[in-house]
Amino acid sequence: MKTPLLAVILFISVTILNTGCKKTTTVTSAPSLTTNDVILDVTSTTAQSGGTISSIGSSALTENGVCYSTTNQTPTISDTKVTSPLIYTSYSFVTNLTGLTPSTTYYVRAYATSADGTGYGSVVKFTTSATLSGVSGAVTTFAGSATGGYSDGMGTAALFSNPTGIATDANGNIYVSDSFNNRIRKIAPDGTVTTVAGNGTAGYYDTDAANAEFYGPQGLAVDAQGNIFVADFGNNAIREITTAGVVKTVAGNGTAGYVNGAALTAAEFKGPAAVALDKNGNIFVADRDNNMIRKITSAGVVSTVAGTKTPGYVNGTVNTTTGTYASFRAPSGLVVDAQGNIFVADGGNSAIRQITSAGVVTTIAGGPGQTTLLGTPVALTMDAQSNFFITDETGRVVELTAAKVLYDLAGAANVAGFADGSGTSAQFNAPQGICVNPSGNIFVADFNNNRIRKVVVVSSN
Repeated sequence: MKTPLLAVILFISVTILNTGCKKTTTVTSAPSLTTNDVILDVTSTTAQSGGTISSIGSSALTENGVCYSTTNQTPTISDTKVTSPLIYTSYSFVTNLTGLTPSTTYYVRAYATSADGTGYGSVVKFTTSATLSGVSGAVTTFAGSATGGYSDGMGTAALFSNPTGIATDANGNIYVSDSFNNRIRKIAPDGTVTTVAGNGTAGYYDTDAANAEFYGPQGLAVDAQGNIFVADFGNNAIREITTAGVVKTVAGNGTAGYVNGAALTAAEFKGPAAVALDKNGNIFVADRDNNMIRKITSAGVVSTVAGTKTPGYVNGTVNTTTGTYASFRAPSGLVVDAQGNIFVADGGNSAIRQITSAGVVTTIAGGPGQTTLLGTPVALTMDAQSNFFITDETGRVVELTAAKVLYDLAGAANVAGFADGSGTSAQFNAPQGICVNPSGNIFVADFNNNRIRKVVVVSSN
């Protein structure tokens, strides 16, 4: 039987439509990026902002920078813009803003442009000061000298050996983890240095304060009654020095590991570097070598607040039931605010992270792509106005204000030395612990300089 002509024609037509006439559609996309969530060094007429590009899109970048406005709350490149050198080897950039107006609110966001469009980060708001032309810190030596050793005494006549942790009490006394001396020291407001606990032997022994043994103690916290809590790094334990002068173990069994449960019989830590207290008597621990934040309840039970043994950089909501955890990389500093939010110096990620009381982990400053912003933050503290003061181990002290403005107070990134002075003329050598006393003065454990330094925030007009 012959095939009808009409059927042949229809078959050929459908085949052509299905094969020979297909078109290829090209999908294009603009760059994707975020705006730095903090503004740097705001004065009356200048500031710094920038961003991090997560994807350049479907074609090469032609321009990147920031745009800003005083009236448009979602500024675009049609408003004022400042370009930065095009990104080739890094995906982060910082841009200088100049010629700003004093006492004025600005809206700023990062942008990146290619042939396929312009992408924008989120909007950040800041206000220039009225007459302030800069904020810096005046640095002096409060105690200790270049000669590492062990000696009690007045101020610079006292000797320390690589001090690490530091904390203050309500009376303005400063407590120091004198790490290489394996002792806990006290500096009175007048500068008199005494020994609180430890006999100098690197060991693990709970007894009266004078005969107790520590092993490379680091972070410290003091409760309202004057009891001192110690992150005993080398012993993988959390210790307490009571007001009665007795040293005891709060949690950990001396074994390096990761175990939750009963604080004294089961729990294990690995390189605990910092401790912080909340208003309910819970102790939080930066379990550095486990890359976790742990909690010791007042009932003596240890649990994981956030983090995984595998280092990383992940924000999100912590769910212990489903095993969903955010990740950190060598967290070494902690502070808890009155609402129960935990702030973490996540040194390996060059970031300050927040864990809300609801278990949500976010980044409030810095990140792996913004290493020049915070360097290696190893400790942080908070004043009564919710301003943060942070030690960057590369050589400086920075302030992150409650308004999310970041100032370099003293020292300089990647500069190691010793010098008292103001701003960048001061020098530190691997600064570690930091605290703020009731008068608002800042104290820093200057590790390799064997000194305790005092920083007073000053304004230049």
